[in-house]
Order: sequence, then structure tokens, then C-alpha cells
Amino acid sequence: MSARRKRVLKRTFFIFSILFSIVIFTKCYALKKYMRSDEELNEHYANLSVKPEYKSVTYNGHAVHYAVIAKKDSLPLLVFVHGAPGAWYGYMNLMDDTLLQKKYKMISVDRIGYGKSDYGNPELSTSNQALSIKSIIEKENITREKVVLLGRSYGAPITALLAIEYPQMVEQLVMVSPVIDPDKEKFYWFSGAGKWKPIQWILPELLNVATAEKYAHVEEMKMMLPKWKDLSVPTVVVSGEADQIADTANFSFAKRHITNCPTTMMMVKNTGHLVTYEHPEIFTALLLKDNSQRDLKASVSQ
Repeated sequence: MSARRKRVLKRTFFIFSILFSIVIFTKCYALKKYMRSDEELNEHYANLSVKPEYKSVTYNGHAVHYAVIAKKDSLPLLVFVHGAPGAWYGYMNLMDDTLLQKKYKMISVDRIGYGKSDYGNPELSTSNQALSIKSIIEKENITREKVVLLGRSYGAPITALLAIEYPQMVEQLVMVSPVIDPDKEKFYWFSGAGKWKPIQWILPELLNVATAEKYAHVEEMKMMLPKWKDLSVPTVVVSGEADQIADTANFSFAKRHITNCPTTMMMVKNTGHLVTYEHPEIFTALLLKDNSQRDLKASVSQ
């Protein structure tokens, strides 16, 4: 190799390293907005009358951690499942909703690999993720009434699979910003670098888990393709019109493949991936089945 070519390669690698470092720094800084330490959570709930109770179940060798908000243990169960990365407190704004607290016993799960559920050790099987949540429902659903499932992003197909396989357990499925189309998985120019061991060493474990899930997700969604026709429980799909993380083609995929159950499709205007953060009132209305709280048509196209 000529000296000139070596210089060009070194310069290219240096520029790539700088750009990658900027991307990782930006990504980690952005994540901090949504990450909560135990101290921050305790401070948040210090002056609130309704506080979470933390519990766990064991599934397939994993300790699966979750938070419960329940004014009464006998209320119908509402289960939240986060995406990648994430943690139970990603739904803290909905769990703190006093109207929802009157109607539901609410559970938000740390999916396996995240939070306090075997942190850093990914579970790449959508089926195993769904079954771990089923084990929580079996423990917590003392009334044995049907439950409501709400999954966001990578959590959406997990809740969907649970509803498909165990429809007798599920009253309603809500999928938010779903990532379900195997042909529309979004990869960025830097995505592959997340698989390099030196890079993994400097990244937070939750990003390494999210990367492992991303590279397994396409095959997992291909395996789910023939199952969508079996979804029979009432289903709501909510996506943000300006979503830059989950391709909005996933919304069209849901329209094409979810055909054998009552379905409501909602595309929220001027909104990105984090619909539950930007428009929690939509989900309060949906979950209370009370559209009188807000004129949803003003912000939603069907």
C-alpha cells in the first residue's frame, strides 16, 4: 500500500471516529432526558399520594422487574411495554394519571435486558419477551378479567404476539409507533459500528441491548408475518406523522395485515416517535373510552 493511500485511510478513519463520537455523545445525552435513577424516582414520588410498588417474577432464568400502581388490587389490569432502549418509567406520565388510576391497576415492565430485568443481557426472542410478560399478568391479575396491553415501538409486536397467542386474556391491544414491518427496519450509517466490541465497551449497556435487538428484529418480524391474520382482539394503532425512528410504512403495514379484528388507526399530526410523551391525553381518552375529553379529530387523521 502506498504512503499516500495510508494517509488517506488514516484521515478517513479519524474523521469517521470523530463523527461517530459526536453521534454517540448526542445519543447518550438525549437518552439522559429519559433515564431515571432510583434517587430521581424517589424524589418524583415523594409528594405523590399514589406510589409504585416494585416487584419481580422469574421467567426462563431471568428476573423480570416491574412497577405496579394500584389504588385497588381488584381493578382491571393495564400493562405497559416499552421499546428499545427503555425502562418501566417511560410510562411514568400515564401511570401518574389520576383518571387512569381510578380505572386500572397499572403495570409497567422492565423488558428483559433493560432496567432491573437482567440488565445488559438481551433476550432476542419476541416470543420469550411476550411470555415473560404473560407470567407477570398471571401473577398480578387476581380477578382474571381480560387485560389491556399497550406496547410502544419494539414493545408493540411483543404485546401483539401476546394478544395473538392468548386472546382469552386480552380485552384490548394498543400499539404505539409500532416497528412491525420486516422490510422497513431503519438502519443508520453508524448502526453497524454498534456491533464492534471496542465501541460496545464504551457504550451504555442499554444501547448494546438495543443494538442486539435491532439486528435480530427483522427475522423476528418475518416469523410474525403469518400470525397477524390471527389477531382477533380489538386493536388500536397510533403513530406520529413525523416519526423519524419507526418508518411510517409500519402504519400502512398494520392497515394491510390487521384485518380480522375491530381496528382503530390513528396518525397523529406534527408528532414524532414519542407519542405517549407528546400527547398523553390521547391515551387517557382511549383507555377510558371517553373521547369527550378531547376533540381527537383536531390532531389525528384516521
